[in-house]
Amino acid sequence: MKIALASDHAGYRHKEEIKAHLVAQGHEVRDLGTHSEESVDYPLLIRPAAQTVARGECDMGIVFGGSGNGEAIVANKVAGIRCAVVWNETSARYAREHNNANMISIGQRLVTLEIAVRAVDVWLGTTFAGGRHARRVREISAVEEAWCDQ
Repeated sequence: MKIALASDHAGYRHKEEIKAHLVAQGHEVRDLGTHSEESVDYPLLIRPAAQTVARGECDMGIVFGGSGNGEAIVANKVAGIRCAVVWNETSARYAREHNNANMISIGQRLVTLEIAVRAVDVWLGTTFAGGRHARRVREISAVEEAWCDQ
């Protein structure tokens, strides 16, 4: 699987550890930065990662920050992205199973590396449940399409 990664300075360490973990599992990783703990503005890095997923250049994406909230907000501004903030294995499973999230966001200041690794593994290993959830995902897309038409 091709996975896009991006972070700001506050999520850099988790990004690097998760990148190594994903590569060890055989995934192809596209790291869109940042490449140090030097302060950066996260929208400049998160948007390209989300666009990479939206264009189909990567199958999924994971973004990292201090809390993960701002990163998810930026990613969700890109049409076709459903980015969920995850903080444990259960939130990761529901993000994929119920919302068919094609991206997740993790806050390094709030989620330990051990939990982040497990959450990523659960998210990647979970399939979309479909059924009533498919209808809801279509409704999310309809909101996006209606807003883009304005």
